[in-house]
Amino acid sequence: MTRCGIGYDAHRLVAGRKLVLGGVEIPHTLGLEGHSDADVLCHAIADALLGAIGESDIGHHFPNTDEGIRGISSIAILERVRELLAKKQARVVNVDATLIAEAPKIAPHISKMREEIGRALQLDFGRISIKATTNEGLGAIGRGEGMAAMAVASVEEN
Repeated sequence: MTRCGIGYDAHRLVAGRKLVLGGVEIPHTLGLEGHSDADVLCHAIADALLGAIGESDIGHHFPNTDEGIRGISSIAILERVRELLAKKQARVVNVDATLIAEAPKIAPHISKMREEIGRALQLDFGRISIKATTNEGLGAIGRGEGMAAMAVASVEEN
């Protein structure tokens, strides 16, 4: 059986943090605020995968009250989500994600993001799509106060 899930995440941009998106550190004057590395792209993908297998969201599995995972790499989160899928005898078929941000330019980093996400999910590069768009100056994201990501994922259960 093939199942699909959808994920969404948003984080505020702040000074003094590295900007990590899709497992790749991107040069920027601001970074995303969060308990982990705050990688909105990986978080949206994780939620999409968790949804596809009928699991609770990323906040349930990786709560911000757990000091043992403070600063955890979101690539490590994706690896753990892949392990959860395996326990349920499911595997990732494909991921399609969109990052929403005014800056910095994301296109130069997409190939490396696909590689990192593919490695974490043990998924072929060609089964991962990452796109980027702006919010056309509208709302908090449009003002450059944060970033968001949306993702859909399909999994196959044995």
